[in-house]
Amino acid sequence: MNRVKILILGGGYGGLKCAITLQKNISKINADITLISKHDYHYQSTLLHKVAVGTYSARKARIYFRKILDENKIKFIKDKIVRIEQSRVIGKFDEYNFDYLVIALGFKPNTFSIKGVDEFAYTLYSVNSALKIRKHIEDKFKDFKFNKNIDSNNDLAFNVCGSGFTGVEFAAELASQSKELAKICGINENLVAINLISKSAQVLPMFDMKLRLKAEEKLKKLGINLIYGSVVECKKDSVVVKNEDSIFEVKAHTTIWTAGVKGNEALDNSIFETKGSRIKVNEFLQISEYGNIFVLGDCAIAAQRDIIHAPTAQLANQMGEYCAYSLIDLLDNKPITKAFKFIHRGTVCSIGHTDGVGFIFNINVAGEIAAFFKNIIENRWILSIGGIINVLKKGQFRFRSSS
Repeated sequence: MNRVKILILGGGYGGLKCAITLQKNISKINADITLISKHDYHYQSTLLHKVAVGTYSARKARIYFRKILDENKIKFIKDKIVRIEQSRVIGKFDEYNFDYLVIALGFKPNTFSIKGVDEFAYTLYSVNSALKIRKHIEDKFKDFKFNKNIDSNNDLAFNVCGSGFTGVEFAAELASQSKELAKICGINENLVAINLISKSAQVLPMFDMKLRLKAEEKLKKLGINLIYGSVVECKKDSVVVKNEDSIFEVKAHTTIWTAGVKGNEALDNSIFETKGSRIKVNEFLQISEYGNIFVLGDCAIAAQRDIIHAPTAQLANQMGEYCAYSLIDLLDNKPITKAFKFIHRGTVCSIGHTDGVGFIFNINVAGEIAAFFKNIIENRWILSIGGIINVLKKGQFRFRSSS
């Protein structure tokens, strides 16, 4: 008798949580489980801004699957998914059949077809993209110090487009680190300009007004210029911004695009109907027409707001665990009766190493206590997938200033 084949696509928060949960309950499962990812490691996308600025090493950011997956329980295959069909998945190097499929392929930057973004802006969505930004930033400081043929007004100016978590955290981390880079290169730190461009009336629109204003106060204290309006074009040395009153250019030789994400492009090449490279799911995270296919994280979209909220690591984590237990029930010939329900335990946006804003169980937090909770959130995730040893090796522990 052939064993049931469970195929998990993607090693991000949702896919990996599903795999780890199945691994821990392997005694209840009579199935062959395979995880496919284009990388042979997992990374915390919530820490990419630190990798991009140079305050967190790429080595620590990577958690290799061979270190956390038991090869006797979960098979790992490195491949890039190209297309998904009703009963098979097509990768760059091979094809894979399945009985149950979990689609958790993560996100890609959404440029909204704005002119010049693909050509002139850096995007932050992977360890490799973060390393590319890091090299560019360091080169800018070195060139400013040693190259006389530069534009002193704009060469150390950075436009960060997008005022959600990624944009705010990146801008704040860059503002903190730029002081150190300026000191190393013997440059006046006041020559560095960081512009955070927000389409919303305030930064971090997912927070309540009190937290938004607190975040803006902290960003301004770091010397970040807050600019409100929609980016309508990205150029080599500037971005064009439009607001209610005017259209104007914001000069900078470096633009970082953090203004939105969408699902993986492989979904658009598949048999399913997509919206923004996402697939519609029911209350059980299944594609309604295909009860053996689950969709998690950034790849999923639902009509009911109480099923799926804004895509976050916390959401994908809970979806992955829910999906694993749903698969265990199905393999035991039990129907899925409990709909997925997201439990929002809180979220924190870091503003530099030792500062932040957020809420924990509906209680607003700010300052060092927010940074403390941010570290707990990041370390708790590492603990859940890799144990205490990986927390000690790769965890976040700094939350207080030295002063």
